[in-house]
Amino acid sequence: MEFQEFKNLVTRKAEAMGLTHYELYYQAEASTSVSAFQHEINEFSSSLEGGVCFRCIVNGKMGYASTQALTEAEASALVERAMDNAAALEAEEQVFLVEGGKTYAPLNREPYALPETQALIDTVLSTQEKLYAADPMVVDGCATQGISLSMKTAICNSLGLDVSYENTLSALVVNAVVSDGEQMEDDYQIKVGKLDTMDTQAVVSKSVNIAKEKLGGQVPDTAVCPVVFTGEAMSDLLATFSGVFSSEAAQKGLSRLAGQEGSVIAAPVVTLVDDPFYKDSPMPMPFDAEGYPTSRKNVIAGGKLETLLYNLKTAAVAGKTTTGNASKAGYDGTVVVSPFTMYLEAGEYSQEDLLKKAGNGVCITSLGGLHAGANPITGDFSLQSQGYLIENGEKTVHVKSFTVAGNFYDLLKNITALSSTVELPRAFGKTAFGSPWVLVENLSIAGK
Repeated sequence: MEFQEFKNLVTRKAEAMGLTHYELYYQAEASTSVSAFQHEINEFSSSLEGGVCFRCIVNGKMGYASTQALTEAEASALVERAMDNAAALEAEEQVFLVEGGKTYAPLNREPYALPETQALIDTVLSTQEKLYAADPMVVDGCATQGISLSMKTAICNSLGLDVSYENTLSALVVNAVVSDGEQMEDDYQIKVGKLDTMDTQAVVSKSVNIAKEKLGGQVPDTAVCPVVFTGEAMSDLLATFSGVFSSEAAQKGLSRLAGQEGSVIAAPVVTLVDDPFYKDSPMPMPFDAEGYPTSRKNVIAGGKLETLLYNLKTAAVAGKTTTGNASKAGYDGTVVVSPFTMYLEAGEYSQEDLLKKAGNGVCITSLGGLHAGANPITGDFSLQSQGYLIENGEKTVHVKSFTVAGNFYDLLKNITALSSTVELPRAFGKTAFGSPWVLVENLSIAGK
């Protein structure tokens, strides 16, 4: 049964049961993944997943029920289960639904046609061959993956809300492995976009070159020095600590930013944006998981914390308006708060000028141990790192097997300059993080 027909059945059943406040949330996802190892396809998967979640208010209590079966019998049973679940609750909870009639921004990118399965296989195999042909130092262990994904989301409720959107996404993942005869290094790159027009050779070359640059690295001296984070490294750090900008975390005492809106929390050069319509967003979204219109917003502007991210519930607790950042992991997931595409706004320097401005220090290209080595509550981090020495403003020898340590809240205050290009290195799915290259005044480097 199509969702529209199922929706009509659920609506009629809900009204027949006397419900005045209810919501139906639908999400369907179709995906195909093809992977190559050595010179042949070694993995193939195709899936079609999705379902609906119905929630309703009965005597001040919100009951939930979900299903993957879109049938006439299940439409009726779904409403009854949600009502039974509401009746079983002991405590009332304030519940919020979005009213209809709101204005939604149009998607800045229309869904594009996804590759057929054979075209996906051909792209993966040809890219894998380009990997092996890219350089004599490339060895077995290389892998390539092609992914295509389509997703449809729809929300309707008893207050007149009836909205939907569809997204498509395809991506190429390249993992290059190189060896100089003594050691091996690797690098992986993910590129989102239409595969039939993608420059796959450029993706291959980038992965191979970065892997080669890691060969022969040395351990740097322990020091407190200027540190430049590449866009990839800073994006990973931002993703790790992005939860501190959630009003939900702040209200639970899990963020030091509680009560700090309107205060200066970062250097004047720092502007942090959350934008569901950013030009490189993998999945632009016109509304959040509650059906509220999404929008571009400055979380930090010129160093000042303009706003945390809110959904309807956390906004009501704070006496504010939601920022439209409700999210769900799936159709039956709990409503939480998360960003869409969160990135540090670009600065005015070229990457080369940023290194010159650093003088002598370290350029960090990748971070490891992001979960074990970072405390999102305190902001403290001590992370395995790789990168380069910066000597007299120039990038010199590769360095590895060292840690960078500091505090995320302090780091925001100690950013002195940013490069002029924002990178979204691993943008895939509903949430993405990006950053230009960032110069931080002083951080602790633990090496030899």
